[in-house]
Amino acid sequence: MPRWRAALRRAAPALGLFAAARLTGTLVLALWAWHVGRSPRALLAKSWDSDWYTRIAAHGYGRTLFWPDGGAQSDLAFFPLYPGLVRALASVLPVAYGTAGLLLSWLAAGAAAWGIYLVTERVAGRPAAVVLVLLWALLPHSVVLTMAYTEPLMTALAAWALYALLTRRWLLAGALAGLAGLSRPNGVAVAAAVLAAVAVELWRRRGRAGWRPWAAAALAPAGWLSYVLWVGARRGDLLGGYFAVQDGWTSRFDFGRGALRFVRDMVAKGPTQFGFVMALVITAVGVLLFALLVLVERPPLPVLVYTGVLVLITVGGSGFFESKPRFLLPAFPLLLPAALALTRARPRAAIVVIAALAGLSFGYGVYVLTLARMAL
Repeated sequence: MPRWRAALRRAAPALGLFAAARLTGTLVLALWAWHVGRSPRALLAKSWDSDWYTRIAAHGYGRTLFWPDGGAQSDLAFFPLYPGLVRALASVLPVAYGTAGLLLSWLAAGAAAWGIYLVTERVAGRPAAVVLVLLWALLPHSVVLTMAYTEPLMTALAAWALYALLTRRWLLAGALAGLAGLSRPNGVAVAAAVLAAVAVELWRRRGRAGWRPWAAAALAPAGWLSYVLWVGARRGDLLGGYFAVQDGWTSRFDFGRGALRFVRDMVAKGPTQFGFVMALVITAVGVLLFALLVLVERPPLPVLVYTGVLVLITVGGSGFFESKPRFLLPAFPLLLPAALALTRARPRAAIVVIAALAGLSFGYGVYVLTLARMAL
């Protein structure tokens, strides 16, 4: 039996649970959307950033929104891999760009779940891998995995890149990291994982590791750097142009100062939107889980570096505080401590926890797409 088929067979229970969880969540959202007179397809394919991505796929770059306060939001803030693939898919299938975006995201989410299973199986064993994939499907923001967003694609590339690193397939890891860097700004975390693994390999072999690790190190950051420099050249500022575009979206890395100010103001003003409170709680839980991952589970270095960079970017970034839980969606190794705890728990207790998470996930997905007055 081919290796890929054996790997798929081992992952089948996890993939089945993942599909069941996301299909149920999508059905709950669709029923509520029809109840309130909204289109489920429009909610999934055209909400918030989805609209930007499908516009880029249809018309290319060049759209900028100008606001009365002087702010300017350019579509150059969005990395090109996902809209490029949406455009390619729409050119070969008789579907609209929004539908092509959904098909791509659904396929990428399935590929991500498979990659997540394989990485976790190698690190912690099969039971933990099955549970972790299910937990990932039931995160509060997991509705994004069925939307025309880039998180499913980036997570798929990241998971398979990490698996390639764990199985010492250097060129594949470098190529996938390069593609991940073209998918999202925080895709640079995959490049960081590859560079860390290469550095350790070269140190262990005293620089006699062959040419493949060197090639992986060159490929890994190429995607992210190429787009950042392309935007800089287009804006007339090679090194600073992309970051100026992000600044127009109030997105910048300030080591958490902006996030702390937001939390301080939120606490001082009293009750606020539920989504902001959830963002604060989920981000805090993410930091706690990372501490447990480092101190207790001690995963392989590439997994640790990848997760750490994602957490650092999320916590240290300013702007769109409500989106921080979405930025943590690709950081699936954070779920390893919880997955291991559930595998050791009594079956009844584990079922209660999973059921509670499912209720929260499905209900919160409905909230953020139909009731919340904030960006996702």
